Amino acid sequence: MSGRVRFAVLVSGGGSNLQALLDASSAPDFPAQCVLVLSNVPTAFALTRAQQASIPTAVLPHGGYARREDYDAALVEILKAHQVELVCLAGFTRIITGTLLRAFPRGVLNIHPALLPAFPGMHGVRQAFLHGAKVAGCTVHFVDEGTDTGPILAQAAVPVLDTDTEETLAARILEQEHRLYPQALRTVAERRFTLEGRRVILT
Repeated sequence: MSGRVRFAVLVSGGGSNLQALLDASSAPDFPAQCVLVLSNVPTAFALTRAQQASIPTAVLPHGGYARREDYDAALVEILKAHQVELVCLAGFTRIITGTLLRAFPRGVLNIHPALLPAFPGMHGVRQAFLHGAKVAGCTVHFVDEGTDTGPILAQAAVPVLDTDTEETLAARILEQEHRLYPQALRTVAERRFTLEGRRVILT
């Protein structure tokens, strides 16, 4: 990858993590540029955020595809048409298949609101809160074909306070997500890591 790395963001909802990535990548010294925001939900507010930042958008509803692989093949076609090199998932509600992963080997990132490998899957904050965890947080990881099982790139811890509700804990974790995701994207765009099996070594 030469010059600024071309990345796309896949979204389904409000897009606060998208906004954090857009804000970071708007700086001239940031090593990656957002070239596409794509959503499976036509009404996602994240699309409005992208349009306000003059970033190209695309909508690909997931209905009408017999298999997840067929949907991902259509995704890949759009991403390749925009010469995308890295893909960032930011609240994208679709399960990613090998069809997309093979098109972007070690090139799909996700942020998860828990300290993986603890509390994978849906509702990471709720799982941590109900479990009685004393420390929660968020994780940026490479996506593989498992559920939040890809190599971990970066994490941020958040203490669980006695006065916390699920909502207040989620809000504090989200603040860390907005800080961590751009940092992790910079690390990948600058190739400041190596992979040894499932282990990420920062360089």
